[in-house]
Amino acid sequence: MENALFRDTSIGPVLIEGNLFLAPLAGYTDRAFRSICRQWGAFFAYSEMVSSEGLARDSVNTAALMQRGTEEQQLGIQIFLNDAAVAQRSLPSLLKANPTVIDINCGCPVPKVVKTGSGSALLKTPQKIYDIVQVLTQETTIPVSVKIRTGWDHSCINYLETADAALSGGASMLTMHARTKSMGYSGKANWQALKELKLFIAKHYPTIPLFGSGDLFSAKDAQKMLLETGVDGVMFARGAMGNPFIFKETIHLLTTEEELPPISLEVKIETLNKHLYLLGQDIGEEQACRQMRKHAPAYLSGIPHAKKAKQLINQALSYAQYAEVTRQIIEG
Repeated sequence: MENALFRDTSIGPVLIEGNLFLAPLAGYTDRAFRSICRQWGAFFAYSEMVSSEGLARDSVNTAALMQRGTEEQQLGIQIFLNDAAVAQRSLPSLLKANPTVIDINCGCPVPKVVKTGSGSALLKTPQKIYDIVQVLTQETTIPVSVKIRTGWDHSCINYLETADAALSGGASMLTMHARTKSMGYSGKANWQALKELKLFIAKHYPTIPLFGSGDLFSAKDAQKMLLETGVDGVMFARGAMGNPFIFKETIHLLTTEEELPPISLEVKIETLNKHLYLLGQDIGEEQACRQMRKHAPAYLSGIPHAKKAKQLINQALSYAQYAEVTRQIIEG
């Protein structure tokens, strides 16, 4: 069911049957988490950031980041790099993964990424964004999307310039996290900038979809962003951590104008355990138990005795121990 807020998305020749996406999140959007989000209604998902230098060197670890889940007939692969020459060298390895969409990260504020000239550092040099996009669009028929921020800091707000560079270079989609690099993930996202960017794109690149990101922690937030800014879709990031249910909740709200009842504790625990087992298939039981420590607090947020439950989860090193902890949580 399509309406003014809930609709299909065309990224170049690629049709995606919805406009609620899972954003690329380093350390989080592995294929286990993407699979869980797809099961709960995410229409499209991006990989974790993939190093173009790693791709150029055929790194085994880099290749592992691009493995698809069973639900992923479509998959966006996000790359980070600092110039067009690296894009050229990395393309053969990237194409082996058969991405549905190639996304260029121009937004990551993490120092170890920025100091290489990648991520948010590209916001300082829109010409480099243009060059990278142009190389990729000239060398492949796979559509390219670009993720930007509003600017480097409050004195360098240049999202119209960086958006224009990306789109004139041939990008088929743009996403903006409505914060500057210097803000990181603090402060309030500037949704007014999203509105202004949407007006700019509608005037100059009317077929290109713009997705918004920033301060999306509920279905109501997504509905509000769509209404207030006019963006074509939303990209859930931190709001989906330990909360894949946000996709189903948002679909329901956008299509019925009604909110779903709260997700039950039993469903949250069942989903947490499914996430754990999927992760274990890729990295082994003990390592999966350790890695779930970063997801579990969000899954367990707001439940009775949450602090004690999180402490117990942090001590679990096997499926059996997880099962015992989750049984205790459900039984109170």
